[in-house]
Amino acid sequence: MKDHEVLERVSRGDEEALDYLYKKHYKMMTRIVLNNNGSEDEAKDVFQDALLVFWQKAVSGKLVLTSKISTYIYSICLNLWRKELDRKSRHSSEEVEQSIYQDYEKNERIKIITDCINQLGDTCRRILTYHYFDGLSMTDIADKLNFANTDTAKTKKYKCKKKLDLMVKRNYSSQDVLD
Repeated sequence: MKDHEVLERVSRGDEEALDYLYKKHYKMMTRIVLNNNGSEDEAKDVFQDALLVFWQKAVSGKLVLTSKISTYIYSICLNLWRKELDRKSRHSSEEVEQSIYQDYEKNERIKIITDCINQLGDTCRRILTYHYFDGLSMTDIADKLNFANTDTAKTKKYKCKKKLDLMVKRNYSSQDVLD
């Protein structure tokens, strides 16, 4: 089929002409996306969107071709893929910024908690460090600190945790720790 025949048939709503365009130009059009960091699915979506744009313009009567249909569809694919890459780029940089900010906040909270733990007595510092940072069980902590039993270690940990909570609340605002 020649371009003027395809355009005429598409403008009348002939889906077979659209199928013809799809089969004839699929590989060439999807190569745009595949050669520019896109996946097969993204390529297929871009090409289908481009054909939809072509179809809508042709059916509305607003399409005036000054080039081959393939060139026109190619330019639509190119523009759609550029928009998608811009969207991905913005989204990606926002995620990186958010991740950096979250890491900073997490490090600040850890610093606050660590500073307060270091201000506690040696026993409390060791119990809380062993439990929260080293992941030791209460049995291991009781053995390590020569407590009579695990219940003693649990009671001490509870009291130390209360002291830590009070110290943090007294020295820092809730936004410093909770945000």
